[in-house]
Amino acid sequence: MSTIKNKLGKFNKSYLQVAGVLALILLAALLLWFVNYKSMQSSGASAAQVRFDGEYKIADGDWYKVEDGKHIPATKGDVTLRGTFYLLTPNGDPMDTFVGDVYVAFYTDHVNLSFFEDGVKTHVSDNEHPMIGESACGVNWCMHKVKIGSTVQYEIVVHNPHSFGNETAIDEMMAKIAIGGNMSFEKAVLSSGESQRTAGILLMLVSVVFLGIALFSSLIHISNSKIIWLLGLVFMFAGFYLAYSADGVSYWSDSVVSNTTLLACSMMFYMLFLLMIMAYSLKETKLLGNVTVMILAVTDAVFLILPIVTNIYFYDTLIWWVAIQLVADFVLAYCLLKEFLLMKNKERWIYIGAYLPLIAFVTDVVGTWIGAWKGGVISQYVFVTLFAVAMIMVLRLIPHSINAANKARELEMEKITLNAQLAESRISTMMSQIRPHFIYNTLGSIEQLCTLDPPKAGDLVHNFAKYLRGNFGELDNHKPILMSKEMEHVHHYISIENVRFPDMTFTFEMNSDDFRIPALTVQPIVENAIKHGLMKLPKGGTIQVNSYETETDYCILVVDDGVGFDTSILFNDRKHVGLRNIRERLKVMVNGTLEIESKVGIGTKVLIKIPKEVQK
Repeated sequence: MSTIKNKLGKFNKSYLQVAGVLALILLAALLLWFVNYKSMQSSGASAAQVRFDGEYKIADGDWYKVEDGKHIPATKGDVTLRGTFYLLTPNGDPMDTFVGDVYVAFYTDHVNLSFFEDGVKTHVSDNEHPMIGESACGVNWCMHKVKIGSTVQYEIVVHNPHSFGNETAIDEMMAKIAIGGNMSFEKAVLSSGESQRTAGILLMLVSVVFLGIALFSSLIHISNSKIIWLLGLVFMFAGFYLAYSADGVSYWSDSVVSNTTLLACSMMFYMLFLLMIMAYSLKETKLLGNVTVMILAVTDAVFLILPIVTNIYFYDTLIWWVAIQLVADFVLAYCLLKEFLLMKNKERWIYIGAYLPLIAFVTDVVGTWIGAWKGGVISQYVFVTLFAVAMIMVLRLIPHSINAANKARELEMEKITLNAQLAESRISTMMSQIRPHFIYNTLGSIEQLCTLDPPKAGDLVHNFAKYLRGNFGELDNHKPILMSKEMEHVHHYISIENVRFPDMTFTFEMNSDDFRIPALTVQPIVENAIKHGLMKLPKGGTIQVNSYETETDYCILVVDDGVGFDTSILFNDRKHVGLRNIRERLKVMVNGTLEIESKVGIGTKVLIKIPKEVQK
């Protein structure tokens, strides 16, 4: 019953983990549907062909000259740009001779733009409009007709509804201003991110292969298949992140807010499954690692649900997700360090290698915060490193695991064979004890006592019934029994033989009986002592049964002063099949041993030793 409960417990535990992972992915899909339903579409990015010449101010601050390479913060308040536009030659020099109206593309990274010509508002790129998604939550291209090479003064008011994540939004917009509104622009935008997008798609395809290997590994019961499942999920979401962070995503996938949601969810799930792999590899700090990952999974689920049931935008929850993810990273970093210090073998260096993605994530967060770069730039390089390491791991893990699975099957077959032999041994032992002549002699004794001593006949019938019940009960007994219970069976047998051989003496000294032995172990030994030792004496004889314990073993000693015999033929003699069965059952069931010492004319000693460590 306990074995069944343990199996059910493992079943429930493993399937709860799978259900949790599926629930998170389902929540992400639901969130994607939600934001896609509330948004419409958008567009992508290219090499700059237009430059802005002028100055800027932040909120109501002072005006500063717009200079190439100079950072303009996007999260300190609304930024106003004022000045004129001019074209660049293919060499990058100003084209002073061109004058005319041109459609110009402005790259917007989670910001809104309002355009003014000579103080008059002419155009608003309102990414907070319900048709777009209400939250400026995405990257887009805004097309606006401007006069190139004229004296018209333009003002562009950049509004950022977010306080984190797009510190470099204005820098990117100024660097990517280009002539737009035609197919060549769109093609240029798409081609600029083609390599990264292709790498992401390739990584997603590889993840499908990993998940297929994981499924195969699970079906053939490879022990480390969970690692392969997690690696497959890590690469899947790393691939999503690469593809959806590439330039031109808004031309490749039209839904602005959905693209942002996919990008954020990809990093969220990438880090979650990566930390799961780390927690899975822990030993001494496994509990802390598992609890941390479980809390992280629950908070991820909360961040996915909040935008669906409240007015909070998913993008605005990311700052809190980053904070919780950083805490989880530092906890796992502590666990990895402790595992490294506790382990002595070469494998401990794996824990140091596991710091790489953690450091990359922290570095990306700091870089995004201070405006050095945007998003998981460093983590993208780690994707490639992890992929190479994982390929090596899987190529080594699969053959090793298959060999382990084959070995496990061989051991299982050996176990089945041993159990069959053990069952046969129990039946043989039981049947060897119920010899017809013993039954006939006992029934004859009962018949005589019914006339001479009826009360004694009743006792003999009682002991005989107990003896038979003990023997037949062994057919259904697959586990060792207490020594005290085995001695009850011995006493029933001796009570029967004492009626037939009243001059024989039996003594017992049980200094230890709180341990387990295979049933029908001591009684057959006592029976052999009577049959082959004492019955061949002219009269009488003594059998002593002692039990005791040493530091390492429980011991049972059966000594008789019978005629003795030559032990060299003992286990080759077909007459001693019962002793061979006892020895085999002791070895299989309790790792015990049976030793026999006998001298002709002096007697026999049988010593049984059962290791204490087996009893634990």
